[in-house]
Formats: sequence, C-alpha cells, structure tokens
Amino acid sequence: MKIWYQHGSEHSANLVMIGHFENASDATKAKEIIDALTSQVAEDQTNGTLTLGSPSDRYGSAMLDLLGRLNVSIGPQEVEQFAYEVSVKIEGNDLVLTTEEIDISAFLKVMFLKGARIEVYSAHDYPDTAHGKDR
Repeated sequence: MKIWYQHGSEHSANLVMIGHFENASDATKAKEIIDALTSQVAEDQTNGTLTLGSPSDRYGSAMLDLLGRLNVSIGPQEVEQFAYEVSVKIEGNDLVLTTEEIDISAFLKVMFLKGARIEVYSAHDYPDTAHGKDR
C-alpha cells in the first residue's frame, strides 16, 4: 500500500466581476455580446477553426465578421476565454460574471467598451457578498 503525503488546496479563483452600467439596457447589451461571442466560440470549436489551449494569432472568418458587427475589439488569443465556464446574469443595471478562471480580459473589455464601471474581486476574500461560486 502506498500512502500519499501531499498538501491539497483549492486552486479556483472564485472570481467575481461586476459591471455597473448607466441602465439595465446597457447591461443587457453587454450580456448579449458575451452570449454571441460564446456561441461563436462553441461553433468554431465544433468546426475546428478554434482549438482550446492553442491560441491563434488570427481570427476565423466567422469570428472576424461577428466582432465587426458587434463593434468589439478582442484579441485573437483572447477569444477562447468565451469557452470557459462562467455564469453571467443581469441584476438591475449590473452585469455579474462569476468564474473560476483568472483569464478574464475579454470579458473585461466587453464591459468596459460598453460603458461599465467594473469591480473585480475574489469571493474567497469577500465571502459576505452575494456572489461567487455556489451562490
């Protein structure tokens, strides 16, 4: 019998990002953009134009077209962030995103470009908030 002598820990970020918008319409628009990009990334994975873990320095044609229509500037290496497991919800004028990932620059850009004042924190450090993993 082998006995394992190691230390374990929780490695998740339990990250919360809240975009505070002027109105609920702006928050909804940002969520729609995130949803559209998430759908396109899933489609790109299915058709083989995007491989997770192998960021490209180029966009697929469908992604490039979508980014142009949405008028959002996200780098080609950032688009795979929309394949990450995230929770995105609207709470009044706020868009609340929770994830265990630390790569969030694409989400940050969407909120910022759509006019949000953004708050980012670890729910591990602020467990008294109403956000974070398992909430």
